[in-house]
Amino acid sequence: MLKKVVLLAIPGVAPFEFGVVCEVFGIDRSAMGGPTFEFTIVTAEPGAVRTSLGYDMVIESDLSAAADADLVAVSAHRFDEIDERYLDVIRAAEARGAWVLSLCSGAFVLAQAGILDGRRSTTHWMYADRLATEYPDTDVNPDVLFVEDRHVVTGAGTAAGIDAALHIVRSELGASMANVVARRMVVPPQRDGGQSQFIQSPVSPVCADSFAAVADWMMQNLAEDLTVDQLARKALMSSRTFARRFRADMGTTPSAWLNRQRIIRAQQLLEESDASLESIAQETGFGTAQVMRHHFVKVLQTTPTVYRRTFAVRQSA
Repeated sequence: MLKKVVLLAIPGVAPFEFGVVCEVFGIDRSAMGGPTFEFTIVTAEPGAVRTSLGYDMVIESDLSAAADADLVAVSAHRFDEIDERYLDVIRAAEARGAWVLSLCSGAFVLAQAGILDGRRSTTHWMYADRLATEYPDTDVNPDVLFVEDRHVVTGAGTAAGIDAALHIVRSELGASMANVVARRMVVPPQRDGGQSQFIQSPVSPVCADSFAAVADWMMQNLAEDLTVDQLARKALMSSRTFARRFRADMGTTPSAWLNRQRIIRAQQLLEESDASLESIAQETGFGTAQVMRHHFVKVLQTTPTVYRRTFAVRQSA
């Protein structure tokens, strides 16, 4: 279970991505029914650590605190050679099966440590070609928000780091806990790793309003058999235009977005209710428990039954 989180403060660290890890894992949200982690920031030489913006942070803890961490996180940083001591911490975390998380150019630190070899990964789209060239043993996907491969999570640029961090919270503690964190941060809890890093064109106010209304209607009607034609009529567009604009502006297809919302709603019902699998499948639009199971295995690599047993027990503990 995810309890102890350690963030590496490597010289040249980028403050925004560093702050993302602090925001997701460093705040006590127990008053809101959310998670609380044992959160520690560590560095090789305690004291002043220079950031990428030229100011210093004072870090008091050394790397020994990372020895039993359930998650070791690395934020973005300047493209400098990394002290071997940080790389050893990352290698040890991966070797014992702990989560390892990088944000943006932090993927290069994981690559230097060698733990991306034979794994899929991502980074900011501006650096993806460089990562693929310098570290050809990792399979770099430049288009997605984050990638998880066997407990190693690499996030793309800036805000995508929030999605990557929330993915770990959701994977370990369930959808409800991730939603509490997201609500406190005023960010959407449901952005999936497979969404595009960037939209293809600016979103006009009219288009944004149309998709917001349609998305809200979709969420309220998950149990229905929703088609692109039906959604397009709601948005006052042709089916072809709707599908193209939705993909360009939302970073994924209407069907993929809808399927993800159905999975998230099913996760919440599995965690919070005693409803049968058939009832949950009908309420979330999967129709049957068998179909819901197929989508859970495909997206979450687990079954609804195992998911309920895992997270219901943890919530009641």
